[in-house]
Amino acid sequence: MERNNLYPVFLKLNNLKVLIVGGGHVAEEKLSFLLKSSPDAKVTMVSPMFRVGTIELAKKGDVKLIKRLYNKRFLKGKHIVIATTDVSKINVKIYEHCRKRGILVNVADNPPYCDFYMGGIVTKGNVKVAISTNGKSPTTAKRLRQFFEDVIPENVDDLVKNLNEYRKTIKGDFEQKVETLNEFTKGLIEKKEAKND
Repeated sequence: MERNNLYPVFLKLNNLKVLIVGGGHVAEEKLSFLLKSSPDAKVTMVSPMFRVGTIELAKKGDVKLIKRLYNKRFLKGKHIVIATTDVSKINVKIYEHCRKRGILVNVADNPPYCDFYMGGIVTKGNVKVAISTNGKSPTTAKRLRQFFEDVIPENVDDLVKNLNEYRKTIKGDFEQKVETLNEFTKGLIEKKEAKND
């Protein structure tokens, strides 16, 4: 049976520099996705043109718009690159330039040219759930995101904050603290299940 071997990580995009190459609908969608999840992301976009929606969206974050054709010099100092042009040769060139420089790259809608995928994300305060379909079905990831947005309670952040405070009061080494918290949270889930019966 095929399985998803991707390793999920949560990046601090305020510490990393992101480049989006392209100014069309897909570029705007990627920018929107980034800013929704990481409003403090540092983003540069390079394209000969930008949609009106992209220009408005850029004003809401730390986004620099450069009206130029792509050149590899724009990769300098970047950590993550998202290629969204409608010219596949340019996207492949961007991918190759990034690979030579050790920069993580995602070529939109082209899994063989992606070091990472941008999956569905659900955020409720400090709780964030990321969903991946291994690049096979963004639509499924979207539907699962909608499902989890409905299922995860709005007050889950209160639980996280309370558990964090409780964790500070627990005595013992790391292993003992984990065991205590596991027992405590197991009880919370059992109580919820009992209520639903």
